[in-house]
Amino acid sequence: MITEHPMTPLERRTVSSLALLYSFRMLGLFMVLPLLALYAADLPGADPLTIGLALGVYGLSQALLQIPLGWLSDKLGRKPVIVGGLLVFALGSVVAGMAETIEGVVVGRALQGAGAIASTVMALVADLTREEQRTKAMAIVGMSIGLSFAMALVLGPLVAAAGGLSAVFWFTTVLAIVGVAIVLLLVPTPPVGQMYDEVGARRGLFARSLQDAGLLRLNFAVFSLHFVLMALFLVVPGLLLEVAGLDRNSHWMVYLPALLLSIVGMVPMMIMAERKGRLHAMFLLAIVLLILAMTVISAPASPLLLYLGMWLFFVGFNYLEATLPSLVSKMVFAGGKGTALGVYSTCQFLGAFAGGALGGWLLKSGGASLLLGCCLGLSALWLVVFLPTNSLLGAPAAARGE
Repeated sequence: MITEHPMTPLERRTVSSLALLYSFRMLGLFMVLPLLALYAADLPGADPLTIGLALGVYGLSQALLQIPLGWLSDKLGRKPVIVGGLLVFALGSVVAGMAETIEGVVVGRALQGAGAIASTVMALVADLTREEQRTKAMAIVGMSIGLSFAMALVLGPLVAAAGGLSAVFWFTTVLAIVGVAIVLLLVPTPPVGQMYDEVGARRGLFARSLQDAGLLRLNFAVFSLHFVLMALFLVVPGLLLEVAGLDRNSHWMVYLPALLLSIVGMVPMMIMAERKGRLHAMFLLAIVLLILAMTVISAPASPLLLYLGMWLFFVGFNYLEATLPSLVSKMVFAGGKGTALGVYSTCQFLGAFAGGALGGWLLKSGGASLLLGCCLGLSALWLVVFLPTNSLLGAPAAARGE
Protein backbone atom coordinates (compact mmCIF):
# COMPACT_ATOMS: atom_id res chain seq x y z
CA MET A 1 0.00 0.00 0.00
CA ILE A 2 1.34 3.42 -0.99
CA THR A 3 1.60 5.55 2.12
CA GLU A 4 2.14 9.22 2.85
CA HIS A 5 5.13 8.49 5.09
CA PRO A 6 8.42 9.75 3.64
CA MET A 7 11.20 7.47 2.52
CA THR A 8 14.45 7.38 4.43
CA PRO A 9 17.59 8.81 2.76
CA LEU A 10 18.74 5.25 2.05
CA GLU A 11 15.43 4.41 0.39
CA ARG A 12 15.48 7.57 -1.71
CA ARG A 13 19.02 6.79 -2.83
CA THR A 14 18.02 3.22 -3.65
CA VAL A 15 14.93 4.12 -5.65
CA SER A 16 16.48 7.02 -7.57
CA SER A 17 19.60 5.07 -8.53
CA LEU A 18 17.72 1.92 -9.55
CA ALA A 19 15.11 3.91 -11.50
CA LEU A 20 17.97 5.59 -13.38
CA LEU A 21 19.66 2.24 -13.98
CA TYR A 22 16.45 0.62 -15.22
CA SER A 23 15.66 3.54 -17.51
CA PHE A 24 19.15 3.40 -19.06
CA ARG A 25 18.82 -0.29 -19.83
CA MET A 26 15.31 -0.06 -21.28
CA LEU A 27 16.32 3.02 -23.27
CA GLY A 28 19.07 0.94 -24.84
CA LEU A 29 16.59 -1.78 -25.83
CA PHE A 30 13.89 0.57 -27.13
CA MET A 31 16.02 3.01 -29.14
CA VAL A 32 16.20 0.74 -32.18
CA LEU A 33 12.42 0.24 -32.45
CA PRO A 34 11.79 3.17 -34.82
CA LEU A 35 15.06 2.54 -36.69
CA LEU A 36 15.58 -1.10 -37.64
CA ALA A 37 12.92 -1.27 -40.36
CA LEU A 38 14.69 1.62 -42.15
CA TYR A 39 18.40 1.45 -41.35
CA ALA A 40 18.86 -2.35 -41.24
CA ALA A 41 17.48 -2.63 -44.78
CA ASP A 42 20.91 -1.42 -45.99
CA LEU A 43 22.71 -4.43 -44.44
CA PRO A 44 23.59 -7.58 -46.44
CA GLY A 45 21.04 -10.35 -45.97
CA ALA A 46 18.32 -8.02 -44.73
CA ASP A 47 14.70 -8.77 -45.58
CA PRO A 48 11.48 -8.31 -43.58
CA LEU A 49 11.96 -11.66 -41.82
CA THR A 50 15.52 -11.02 -40.61
CA ILE A 51 14.74 -7.41 -39.72
CA GLY A 52 11.73 -8.58 -37.70
CA LEU A 53 13.92 -11.15 -35.97
CA ALA A 54 16.48 -8.47 -35.13
CA LEU A 55 13.71 -6.29 -33.77
CA GLY A 56 12.13 -8.90 -31.49
CA VAL A 57 14.78 -11.50 -30.65
CA TYR A 58 15.75 -9.69 -27.45
CA GLY A 59 12.32 -10.66 -26.14
CA LEU A 60 13.07 -14.38 -26.50
CA SER A 61 16.36 -14.30 -24.57
CA GLN A 62 14.81 -11.97 -22.01
CA ALA A 63 11.83 -14.29 -21.53
CA LEU A 64 14.02 -17.37 -21.13
CA LEU A 65 16.48 -15.86 -18.66
CA GLN A 66 14.75 -13.27 -16.48
CA ILE A 67 13.25 -15.75 -13.99
CA PRO A 68 16.35 -18.02 -13.76
CA LEU A 69 18.58 -14.98 -13.21
CA GLY A 70 16.21 -13.82 -10.48
CA TRP A 71 16.64 -17.19 -8.77
CA LEU A 72 20.41 -16.94 -9.22
CA SER A 73 20.40 -13.55 -7.50
CA ASP A 74 18.72 -15.14 -4.47
CA LYS A 75 21.85 -17.26 -4.04
CA LEU A 76 24.70 -15.09 -5.33
CA GLY A 77 23.38 -11.65 -4.45
CA ARG A 78 21.58 -9.00 -6.50
CA LYS A 79 24.48 -6.76 -7.49
CA PRO A 80 26.72 -9.44 -9.07
CA VAL A 81 23.82 -10.63 -11.24
CA ILE A 82 22.87 -7.07 -12.24
CA VAL A 83 26.46 -6.14 -13.09
CA GLY A 84 26.85 -9.38 -15.07
CA GLY A 85 23.61 -8.70 -16.93
CA LEU A 86 24.71 -5.16 -17.82
CA LEU A 87 28.05 -6.45 -19.11
CA VAL A 88 26.25 -9.01 -21.29
CA PHE A 89 23.99 -6.21 -22.53
CA ALA A 90 27.08 -4.10 -23.31
CA LEU A 91 28.64 -7.03 -25.18
CA GLY A 92 25.48 -7.41 -27.25
CA SER A 93 25.54 -3.70 -28.07
CA VAL A 94 29.18 -3.96 -29.20
CA VAL A 95 28.41 -6.99 -31.37
CA ALA A 96 25.46 -5.20 -32.98
CA GLY A 97 27.44 -1.98 -33.38
CA MET A 98 30.25 -3.78 -35.21
CA ALA A 99 27.91 -5.96 -37.29
CA GLU A 100 28.25 -5.73 -41.05
CA THR A 101 25.33 -8.08 -41.74
CA ILE A 102 21.81 -8.37 -40.43
CA GLU A 103 22.73 -11.70 -38.81
CA GLY A 104 25.29 -9.88 -36.67
CA VAL A 105 22.60 -7.47 -35.50
CA VAL A 106 20.35 -10.43 -34.61
CA VAL A 107 23.13 -11.97 -32.49
CA GLY A 108 23.81 -8.65 -30.80
CA ARG A 109 20.14 -8.08 -30.00
CA ALA A 110 19.84 -11.60 -28.59
CA LEU A 111 22.79 -10.88 -26.29
CA GLN A 112 21.22 -7.58 -25.24
CA GLY A 113 18.12 -9.45 -24.11
CA ALA A 114 20.23 -12.10 -22.36
CA GLY A 115 21.28 -9.44 -19.86
CA ALA A 116 17.89 -9.96 -18.26
CA ILE A 117 18.00 -8.03 -14.99
CA ALA A 118 14.42 -6.78 -14.65
CA SER A 119 13.31 -9.24 -11.96
CA THR A 120 16.62 -8.87 -10.09
CA VAL A 121 16.32 -5.07 -10.04
CA MET A 122 12.83 -5.32 -8.56
CA ALA A 123 14.09 -7.81 -5.98
CA LEU A 124 16.83 -5.36 -5.03
CA VAL A 125 14.22 -2.63 -4.59
CA ALA A 126 12.41 -4.95 -2.17
CA ASP A 127 15.64 -5.75 -0.32
CA LEU A 128 16.42 -2.10 0.36
CA THR A 129 12.98 -0.66 1.20
CA ARG A 130 10.61 -1.13 4.12
CA GLU A 131 7.37 -2.97 3.54
CA GLU A 132 5.25 0.18 3.82
CA GLN A 133 7.39 1.89 1.14
CA ARG A 134 7.87 -1.08 -1.18
CA THR A 135 4.88 -0.63 -3.47
CA LYS A 136 5.64 3.06 -3.90
CA ALA A 137 9.29 2.30 -4.66
CA MET A 138 8.43 -0.36 -7.24
CA ALA A 139 5.92 1.96 -8.89
CA ILE A 140 8.57 4.67 -9.26
CA VAL A 141 11.05 2.24 -10.80
CA GLY A 142 8.32 0.82 -13.04
CA MET A 143 7.42 4.31 -14.29
CA SER A 144 10.94 4.61 -15.67
CA ILE A 145 9.97 2.07 -18.37
CA GLY A 146 7.31 4.35 -19.81
CA LEU A 147 9.66 7.32 -19.70
CA SER A 148 12.39 5.30 -21.41
CA PHE A 149 10.01 4.22 -24.17
CA ALA A 150 9.03 7.83 -24.91
CA MET A 151 12.64 9.03 -24.81
CA ALA A 152 13.79 6.16 -27.04
CA LEU A 153 11.39 7.01 -29.86
CA VAL A 154 12.79 10.54 -29.94
CA LEU A 155 16.45 9.95 -29.06
CA GLY A 156 16.92 6.92 -31.34
CA PRO A 157 16.28 8.80 -34.62
CA LEU A 158 18.39 11.75 -33.43
CA VAL A 159 21.42 9.55 -32.64
CA ALA A 160 20.96 7.59 -35.87
CA ALA A 161 20.83 10.84 -37.84
CA ALA A 162 24.26 11.71 -36.47
CA GLY A 163 26.00 8.38 -36.92
CA GLY A 164 23.71 5.71 -38.35
CA LEU A 165 22.44 2.52 -36.73
CA SER A 166 25.86 1.57 -35.37
CA ALA A 167 26.01 4.84 -33.42
CA VAL A 168 22.82 3.86 -31.61
CA PHE A 169 24.35 0.57 -30.48
CA TRP A 170 27.56 2.29 -29.35
CA PHE A 171 25.44 4.76 -27.42
CA THR A 172 23.66 1.89 -25.66
CA THR A 173 27.07 0.40 -24.83
CA VAL A 174 27.94 3.60 -23.00
CA LEU A 175 24.58 3.49 -21.18
CA ALA A 176 25.33 -0.06 -19.99
CA ILE A 177 28.78 0.91 -18.67
CA VAL A 178 27.30 3.90 -16.87
CA GLY A 179 24.74 1.49 -15.43
CA VAL A 180 27.53 -0.67 -14.01
CA ALA A 181 29.01 2.42 -12.36
CA ILE A 182 25.61 3.26 -10.84
CA VAL A 183 25.32 -0.23 -9.35
CA LEU A 184 28.83 -0.22 -7.92
CA LEU A 185 28.97 3.37 -6.67
CA LEU A 186 25.42 4.42 -5.82
CA VAL A 187 23.26 1.39 -5.04
CA PRO A 188 23.58 0.03 -1.46
CA THR A 189 24.47 -3.65 -1.02
CA PRO A 190 21.74 -5.75 0.66
CA PRO A 191 22.08 -9.07 2.52
CA VAL A 192 22.06 -12.20 0.32
CA GLY A 193 19.16 -14.64 0.28
CA GLN A 194 16.17 -12.43 1.08
CA MET A 195 12.89 -13.41 -0.57
CA TYR A 196 9.53 -11.64 -0.78
CA ASP A 197 6.12 -12.70 -2.01
CA GLU A 198 5.68 -9.54 -4.08
CA VAL A 199 8.84 -10.07 -6.17
CA GLY A 200 10.50 -13.10 -7.69
CA ALA A 201 8.85 -16.19 -9.11
CA ARG A 202 8.57 -19.23 -6.84
CA ARG A 203 8.82 -22.69 -8.42
CA GLY A 204 5.97 -24.17 -6.40
CA LEU A 205 3.49 -21.51 -7.52
CA PHE A 206 3.90 -21.71 -11.30
CA ALA A 207 1.16 -24.29 -11.82
CA ARG A 208 -1.34 -22.32 -9.77
CA SER A 209 -0.50 -19.11 -11.62
CA LEU A 210 -0.88 -20.78 -15.02
CA GLN A 211 -4.22 -22.36 -14.05
CA ASP A 212 -5.82 -19.09 -12.91
CA ALA A 213 -8.29 -18.00 -15.62
CA GLY A 214 -8.08 -14.32 -14.75
CA LEU A 215 -4.28 -14.26 -14.84
CA LEU A 216 -4.29 -16.22 -18.11
CA ARG A 217 -6.46 -13.54 -19.69
CA LEU A 218 -4.08 -10.82 -18.55
CA ASN A 219 -1.07 -12.80 -19.81
CA PHE A 220 -2.77 -13.10 -23.19
CA ALA A 221 -3.48 -9.37 -23.09
CA VAL A 222 0.12 -8.32 -22.53
CA PHE A 223 1.35 -10.84 -25.13
CA SER A 224 -1.06 -9.34 -27.68
CA LEU A 225 -0.17 -5.76 -26.75
CA HIS A 226 3.56 -6.24 -27.32
CA PHE A 227 3.02 -8.41 -30.40
CA VAL A 228 1.12 -5.55 -31.99
CA LEU A 229 3.68 -2.97 -30.84
CA MET A 230 6.60 -4.79 -32.47
CA ALA A 231 4.64 -5.60 -35.62
CA LEU A 232 3.66 -1.97 -36.13
CA PHE A 233 7.27 -0.82 -35.92
CA LEU A 234 7.95 -3.02 -38.94
CA VAL A 235 5.40 -1.00 -40.93
CA VAL A 236 5.03 2.52 -39.54
CA PRO A 237 8.58 3.82 -40.29
CA GLY A 238 8.08 2.94 -43.96
CA LEU A 239 4.69 4.65 -44.02
CA LEU A 240 6.20 7.80 -42.55
CA LEU A 241 8.59 7.78 -45.51
CA GLU A 242 6.09 6.89 -48.22
CA VAL A 243 2.86 8.53 -47.06
CA ALA A 244 4.10 11.47 -45.02
CA GLY A 245 7.26 12.02 -47.07
CA LEU A 246 9.37 12.37 -43.93
CA ASP A 247 13.09 11.71 -44.06
CA ARG A 248 14.04 8.95 -41.62
CA ASN A 249 16.08 11.43 -39.57
CA SER A 250 12.92 13.47 -38.92
CA HIS A 251 10.59 10.74 -37.64
CA TRP A 252 11.09 11.87 -34.05
CA MET A 253 9.05 14.97 -34.91
CA VAL A 254 6.03 12.68 -35.31
CA TYR A 255 6.69 10.32 -32.41
CA LEU A 256 7.20 13.09 -29.86
CA PRO A 257 3.88 14.94 -30.33
CA ALA A 258 2.00 11.65 -30.73
CA LEU A 259 3.33 10.45 -27.38
CA LEU A 260 2.76 13.76 -25.61
CA LEU A 261 -0.77 14.11 -26.98
CA SER A 262 -1.53 10.52 -26.01
CA ILE A 263 -1.44 11.67 -22.38
CA VAL A 264 -4.34 14.00 -23.18
CA GLY A 265 -6.38 10.98 -24.24
CA MET A 266 -5.11 8.57 -21.59
CA VAL A 267 -5.61 10.67 -18.44
CA PRO A 268 -9.42 11.00 -18.80
CA MET A 269 -9.64 7.24 -19.29
CA MET A 270 -7.69 6.64 -16.08
CA ILE A 271 -9.92 9.07 -14.19
CA MET A 272 -13.03 7.31 -15.49
CA ALA A 273 -11.60 3.92 -14.51
CA GLU A 274 -10.34 4.77 -11.03
CA ARG A 275 -12.69 7.47 -9.82
CA LYS A 276 -15.87 6.72 -11.75
CA GLY A 277 -15.74 2.94 -11.43
CA ARG A 278 -15.57 2.28 -15.17
CA LEU A 279 -12.46 0.11 -15.32
CA HIS A 280 -14.01 -2.58 -17.53
CA ALA A 281 -15.43 -0.05 -19.99
CA MET A 282 -12.14 1.84 -20.26
CA PHE A 283 -10.20 -1.40 -20.71
CA LEU A 284 -12.43 -2.35 -23.64
CA LEU A 285 -12.20 1.17 -25.04
CA ALA A 286 -8.40 0.96 -25.03
CA ILE A 287 -8.53 -2.26 -27.10
CA VAL A 288 -11.01 -0.63 -29.49
CA LEU A 289 -8.60 2.30 -29.87
CA LEU A 290 -5.87 -0.13 -30.93
CA ILE A 291 -8.21 -1.68 -33.48
CA LEU A 292 -9.22 1.75 -34.83
CA ALA A 293 -5.57 2.81 -34.97
CA MET A 294 -4.53 -0.21 -37.01
CA THR A 295 -7.52 0.21 -39.32
CA VAL A 296 -6.50 3.80 -40.04
CA ILE A 297 -2.81 2.93 -40.37
CA SER A 298 -3.53 0.03 -42.74
CA ALA A 299 -4.92 2.35 -45.41
CA PRO A 300 -3.85 5.93 -44.70
CA ALA A 301 -5.17 8.30 -47.37
CA SER A 302 -3.14 11.22 -46.08
CA PRO A 303 -0.36 12.06 -43.60
CA LEU A 304 -2.96 13.46 -41.19
CA LEU A 305 -4.80 10.13 -41.07
CA LEU A 306 -1.50 8.34 -40.43
CA TYR A 307 -0.75 10.73 -37.56
CA LEU A 308 -4.26 10.19 -36.20
CA GLY A 309 -3.75 6.43 -36.28
CA MET A 310 -0.49 6.74 -34.39
CA TRP A 311 -2.08 8.97 -31.76
CA LEU A 312 -4.97 6.54 -31.26
CA PHE A 313 -2.48 3.69 -30.92
CA PHE A 314 -0.36 5.42 -28.29
CA VAL A 315 -3.44 6.39 -26.26
CA GLY A 316 -4.59 2.78 -26.12
CA PHE A 317 -1.10 1.33 -25.70
CA ASN A 318 -0.05 3.66 -22.88
CA TYR A 319 -3.31 3.13 -21.00
CA LEU A 320 -3.06 -0.66 -21.22
CA GLU A 321 0.67 -0.71 -20.44
CA ALA A 322 -0.01 1.22 -17.23
CA THR A 323 -3.18 -0.69 -16.27
CA LEU A 324 -2.28 -4.34 -16.88
CA PRO A 325 0.39 -4.78 -14.14
CA SER A 326 -1.93 -3.28 -11.52
CA LEU A 327 -4.67 -5.68 -12.59
CA VAL A 328 -2.28 -8.61 -12.12
CA SER A 329 -1.48 -7.37 -8.61
CA LYS A 330 -5.17 -7.03 -7.75
CA MET A 331 -6.20 -10.36 -9.21
CA VAL A 332 -3.43 -12.60 -7.90
CA PHE A 333 -3.92 -15.17 -5.14
CA ALA A 334 -2.35 -14.62 -1.71
CA GLY A 335 1.44 -14.95 -1.73
CA GLY A 336 1.63 -15.31 -5.51
CA LYS A 337 2.29 -11.75 -6.66
CA GLY A 338 5.96 -12.27 -7.53
CA THR A 339 5.25 -15.47 -9.45
CA ALA A 340 2.27 -14.00 -11.29
CA LEU A 341 4.24 -10.91 -12.31
CA GLY A 342 7.16 -13.09 -13.41
CA VAL A 343 4.89 -15.13 -15.71
CA TYR A 344 3.24 -11.90 -16.90
CA SER A 345 6.62 -10.36 -17.80
CA THR A 346 7.65 -13.53 -19.61
CA CYS A 347 4.49 -13.35 -21.73
CA GLN A 348 5.22 -9.68 -22.44
CA PHE A 349 8.70 -10.50 -23.76
CA LEU A 350 7.41 -13.47 -25.75
CA GLY A 351 4.88 -11.15 -27.35
CA ALA A 352 7.68 -8.80 -28.37
CA PHE A 353 9.62 -11.70 -29.88
CA ALA A 354 6.60 -13.08 -31.73
CA GLY A 355 5.58 -9.64 -33.00
CA GLY A 356 9.03 -9.11 -34.46
CA ALA A 357 9.82 -12.59 -35.77
CA LEU A 358 6.34 -13.71 -36.88
CA GLY A 359 5.51 -10.17 -37.95
CA GLY A 360 8.58 -10.12 -40.19
CA TRP A 361 7.58 -13.45 -41.73
CA LEU A 362 4.04 -12.18 -42.38
CA LEU A 363 5.40 -8.99 -43.91
CA LYS A 364 7.72 -10.96 -46.18
CA SER A 365 4.99 -13.42 -47.15
CA GLY A 366 2.05 -11.13 -47.77
CA GLY A 367 3.09 -7.53 -47.28
CA ALA A 368 1.87 -4.93 -44.83
CA SER A 369 -1.80 -5.76 -45.44
CA LEU A 370 -1.35 -9.35 -44.21
CA LEU A 371 0.65 -8.25 -41.17
CA LEU A 372 -1.84 -5.57 -40.14
CA GLY A 373 -4.73 -7.92 -40.84
CA CYS A 374 -3.29 -10.50 -38.44
CA CYS A 375 -2.76 -7.79 -35.82
CA LEU A 376 -6.38 -6.73 -36.22
CA GLY A 377 -7.52 -10.33 -35.86
CA LEU A 378 -5.48 -10.82 -32.70
CA SER A 379 -6.83 -7.59 -31.21
CA ALA A 380 -10.40 -8.57 -32.09
CA LEU A 381 -9.90 -11.89 -30.27
CA TRP A 382 -8.48 -9.99 -27.32
CA LEU A 383 -11.59 -7.80 -27.26
CA VAL A 384 -13.88 -10.85 -27.30
CA VAL A 385 -11.95 -12.48 -24.44
CA PHE A 386 -12.53 -9.43 -22.23
CA LEU A 387 -16.12 -8.65 -23.24
CA PRO A 388 -17.72 -10.52 -20.28
CA THR A 389 -18.25 -8.18 -17.35
CA ASN A 390 -16.46 -10.61 -15.02
CA SER A 391 -13.31 -10.77 -17.18
CA LEU A 392 -11.52 -8.41 -14.80
CA LEU A 393 -12.73 -10.31 -11.74
CA GLY A 394 -10.29 -9.83 -8.92
CA ALA A 395 -10.30 -6.06 -9.05
CA PRO A 396 -12.59 -4.38 -6.51
CA ALA A 397 -16.20 -4.40 -7.58
CA ALA A 398 -16.42 -0.63 -7.52
CA ALA A 399 -13.46 -0.36 -9.89
CA ARG A 400 -15.12 -2.77 -12.31
CA GLY A 401 -18.21 -0.63 -12.50
CA GLU A 402 -20.41 -3.32 -11.00
